[in-house]
Amino acid sequence: MSDREFEMLLNFFKALANESRLKLVGILAQRECSVEELAALLRLKEPTVSHHLNKLKALNLVQMRSQGNTHLYRLDPEELQRLNQMLLTAEQVLTAEVDGTAWEEKVLQSFLVDGRLKEIPASRKKRLVVLQWLVRKFEPDRIYSERSLNEILQRYHSDSATLRREFIGYRLMARDRGQYWRLPESEWKVEASAKRAADLDA
Repeated sequence: MSDREFEMLLNFFKALANESRLKLVGILAQRECSVEELAALLRLKEPTVSHHLNKLKALNLVQMRSQGNTHLYRLDPEELQRLNQMLLTAEQVLTAEVDGTAWEEKVLQSFLVDGRLKEIPASRKKRLVVLQWLVRKFEPDRIYSERSLNEILQRYHSDSATLRREFIGYRLMARDRGQYWRLPESEWKVEASAKRAADLDA
């Protein structure tokens, strides 16, 4: 989502986060009205109605036409639909520019001291963040013996057996006959299953 589109999204929500403007939209969706008519229907003063209409006109949600000395307003349904399609889809909203790694970085700061783990997180979600950080210390295309795996893990935490089991449980690594290798990230589990596989290390 571009900065301009994001700004439009904010303005759209701000414009409609008002009871009077929502009522205006509802009325103008049904028929044309003058400021005088809208003021009577909403029991508002005409300058107040004009103020709300200007907010909606800024988003091109409302169109005006002249009839003699009277200005008539109506909702532009096509513009409303265009805004809806462009700004209110989940995909667009979720692609707003935010730091997607901020939470993971905060978790790592909480559990690391001088590059070593203070403890293995009890929370599965936090544990996964730590394990993914740790498994990236291993080369993707290399086979590790259990001994060499343990030696590397113990640089970061003394409980290499638990970390080794967690690598397998989260499918960050695979194992066969005492040899371990890092799996592609596309195969990593989002969350560990409640029960470990029966063949995990004791």
